[in-house]
Parts: sequence; structure tokens; C-alpha cells
Amino acid sequence: MEAIIEKLDLTKEDPNYYSAKKNPELRDLDSYYYLSLSGRCDPQADEFLAAIDKLYAVVYAIKFICKADDMDFVVPKMEGFWWVDGGLEEQQKFAQTSPDQWNWKIVIRMPDFVEGDHYYRGIQKVRAKNPELLENDEVKFELINEGLSVQGLHIGSFYEEEPTIARIMDFIQENGLQPNGYHHEIYLSDPRRTPEEKLKTILRYAVKRAKNE
Repeated sequence: MEAIIEKLDLTKEDPNYYSAKKNPELRDLDSYYYLSLSGRCDPQADEFLAAIDKLYAVVYAIKFICKADDMDFVVPKMEGFWWVDGGLEEQQKFAQTSPDQWNWKIVIRMPDFVEGDHYYRGIQKVRAKNPELLENDEVKFELINEGLSVQGLHIGSFYEEEPTIARIMDFIQENGLQPNGYHHEIYLSDPRRTPEEKLKTILRYAVKRAKNE
């Protein structure tokens, strides 16, 4: 009888990363490898939707390569880094900026056993199946380290995050911290299957100690 290989589910294996409370809290995160794709446009634009398709095509190619080696995994939650032009001091204006001016980097975290070779083989597999989907090196395999971060759970529309962001920023200031990274969202819910008012999203900001602390 063939042995059943259990899939790695990062959502269950790493609750420090994939869980949050409504009230802001401090987390300390390690470095992780991600597949990523960057651009600038309204998240409802065709360009953004096409970017999601490209990212998932590579993710699933890697998943099936790993599965063939008995290292199957559940595809992790999609995430996004969002920012506006300017330095970190400008990022608190993100929610007040027109969506067509938003810069973004959508990412999906990879299990520790996924290596560069899996990434290159995944890219080749996607190009062999659909040469027009990946015309250049848009999808990256990169290491990201946010380290010390403040986060909170937002429930509801992506366009109604300001109260949650405000609570996070108050927590950052009250605890002698400063933002040290871009607005980061982890999408716990599938917007295609979840009512807008019930969407769950982790909002996260990398931080550092204020200079006068």
C-alpha cells in the first residue's frame, strides 16, 4: 500500500506568521524566501489581475515539482506590499493616495525546502506550457526579512483599512517604535468566496526602535 505523504501547510505550521489579533501586537519574524512580482497600478486593473495569474502559475509549477519528490505543500496565502512614491515618512499617506498611484509587490512565501533550482525549473515549466505568459523575468525568487513588526487583523473591505492602520500607527508611536517598511497585507480570505464585510487580512509593518529610545 502506497504511503500517504502529508502536505506541508505553512498556515498551520507557522501561526506566528499567519495569525493576528484585532488589537495591534509586536511580532519578531525570521527571513523567508518568496516568489514575487512587482508593478504599479490600481489593484482592480487588468495588469494586476494578470500579475496574480503569472505568480500562481509559477507557484503551482513549483508545487508539482516538489510533489514529485515527495515534498508536497499547500499553496500559502498570497500577500502584498503596498507603497507610494517617497520615503518611509510618506507611507502613512498610502490610504489617501489614488489607487492608480499605488506601487505593489505581490508575494507568496515558499517552504524552506524550495530552492533556486525548483524556481528555475518552475519558470521553465510555465514557459514550456504557455510561452506568452512569462515573457521576461517578472517573477522573482527572493529573500525578505521584516524582522521586528507590528500587526493587526483587519476584517472587512480592503478599501476600509484606515481605522486598523490608525490603531497600528498609534501602537507603534506609543511603544517608541518607527515604521521601517512598507504596508504589508496577508490575505487570509479568498475574496472570490468570502463576502467583503467578512474578509480577513493581516496588516503588518516592519518597525525599528526610535532613535531617542
